[in-house]
Formats: sequence, structure tokens, C-alpha cells
Amino acid sequence: MGKHITFKNKSETYSFQIHSKTIGTVIILGCLSIAILIISLSIGSSFISPWTIIKDLIGVVEPDFILNQLRLPRVLLAFMVGAALGVAGAILQAIIRNPLASPDIIGITAGASAGAIIFIVVFLGTISVAFMPLAAIFGALLVASVIYLLAWNNGVTPIRLVLIGIGVAAAMKAIVMMMIVLSNTAVTTKAYLWLTGSLYGSNWGHVFAMLPFILIFIPLTCILARSVSAKELGDDIAVGLGVKVQSRRFTLLLISVALAGSAAAFAGGIEFVGLIAPHIGRMLIGRSFAALIPVSALIGGMIVVLADLVARTAFLPLDIPAGVFTAAIGAPFFIYLLFRNRNI
Repeated sequence: MGKHITFKNKSETYSFQIHSKTIGTVIILGCLSIAILIISLSIGSSFISPWTIIKDLIGVVEPDFILNQLRLPRVLLAFMVGAALGVAGAILQAIIRNPLASPDIIGITAGASAGAIIFIVVFLGTISVAFMPLAAIFGALLVASVIYLLAWNNGVTPIRLVLIGIGVAAAMKAIVMMMIVLSNTAVTTKAYLWLTGSLYGSNWGHVFAMLPFILIFIPLTCILARSVSAKELGDDIAVGLGVKVQSRRFTLLLISVALAGSAAAFAGGIEFVGLIAPHIGRMLIGRSFAALIPVSALIGGMIVVLADLVARTAFLPLDIPAGVFTAAIGAPFFIYLLFRNRNI
């Protein structure tokens, strides 16, 4: 017990423990995240000194247009998108009890993509773009419901859920492709760029629109974490401990859909981050779900920031979608996990 730190309110009606290793890991990852953010802000078509960036951010020097209007919103949005996908993946892997689960693998990202593309093709220009996250979330929720219903057969087995998710995701991609083919050139170009997973053209409006999803749903996941830890012992034991299993599972699924849908709405189809980040997190801090949430958020954020940094600098003056690089890393990782868990 000496390795744990206990936090509780004055009336002692609520308390929780955090392992000292988890605190140290979060602090190290937080510092590493800040370093990666500064490096990403420094590198581009023109180099900006990290010291200049620090002075600019704290308001010591005159604000730089390239830094404040072009790079900073893009980098911040990339980090928030990665954090949302990392937490969404951690939630799905916990409630489904399947290491292969992630928003893009089981079709949630495909549903969000379909909702967003339908919005772009049908409603863009007539309805404010601020409603696109709602369209993506609605698409993700609808597809998640369909997948769960199709996978149900006296219960849901992990491999059945994954396979049906892959099939439904393929169907959603076919629908999206048909809509793109039938659309005009301007819409087609925008949709293709969005589908690949790009942060090109990010601005402060996107950052402030994404921020509420991060500030609301990630802390809410931390609050619900204890019920997930109890549920990992089995539904019967969790019920015996007073956990409302079905309602908590449904709530966590909604949170995962909201996070994955909002990430897809602002950054497109960035794949495999929700699969990779929780696995790296468990390697660092173990299986504690409460500890895994902030760790997955930080790791996911760093993955997308680094992928976007390579995407916009490796082939200058071309700006390659960041989703290309997350897929290049994530696809082999998924094949490895599928092989390791082939007897599930």
C-alpha cells in the first residue's frame, strides 16, 4: 500500500488511490508531450527557434503570425484528436474485453466518416459547418448500434464483433465512395482529403469546437473508471459490488462514440491511434483502467502530432495527410495483435 497515494474529500465520502508509478509516468509523458509540441511548432517550411516559441507563448515577444495562426492551432488540434482517439480505444478495449478493439477497427470511425461525408455532400453550404461534428457523432452512434445488434447471438464474442465491425466498415466506405463519385469536383477533393485523415487548414475555430469534447468526456471517463475496473472481474461480481453494468457500459460506449466521432469530424479518418495508444499505455503502467485514461490520451496525442509533423515536413512543399503515416504504423501492429490473439 505504500506505493499508492490516496486522494479523498474532507467528508471522506469519495476517495481514490493512484499508484506512484502512474503519477511518475504521467508526469514524464506530460513533459515529453510538451517537448514534442514545441519541436513540432519549430519545424516547418521555415524554422523557428524553440526558445523563440517559448517566449512567444508566454507573451514576452511580439506574436508571430506563422506560429500563432498556422502552426499552433494545427498542432493543438492534432494533440486533441490523438487524445480523443486514444481514450476512445481504451474504452472499447475495456468494455468489449478485446485487445483488437478500436474505433476504426470495429467500424465506429467509418460510421463517423459516413456521417461527415453525407454532411459535406448534402448540407455543406446550407447548414453551418459547426454542425458537422454532430453529423459525425450521429453516424458513429448509428453504426455502433448496428454492429452490436448484428454481433449479438446469445452474447457477443470478441472475434465476432471485430469481424462484423470490419464488414460494416467496408459497407460504410462503399457508401462514402459512391457519394463522392456522384458529387462535383470541389466536394470530391474536400472529401478525399478528409477521408485520408488530414489536419491541413486547421484553425482556431476547429480547436475551440473540439475542446469541449476533450474537457467533458475524458474527465467523465475518469469518473466512471472504477466501475470498469469492477466489471473486468465479471458482470456478476460487478453487479454484486453495486455497479449498474448495463447502464455504465452504454454510457461508456456513448463516450467512446462521441470522442471518436469528434476526432473524425475535425481530422478525418486517422486510423489505428485508438488501437496503438492503449497497448503502449498498458506496457507502461499495467492494466488499471483509471491510470490508462490519461496515459492513453497523452500517447495518442503524441502519435498524431508526430505523424502530422512528418506529413507536413518530409515532402515539402507537399502536405501529406497524417493518416497515411498512422496507418503505416498501425496496420502491421494490428496484424501482430490479430496473430497473437488468434485463439480468442
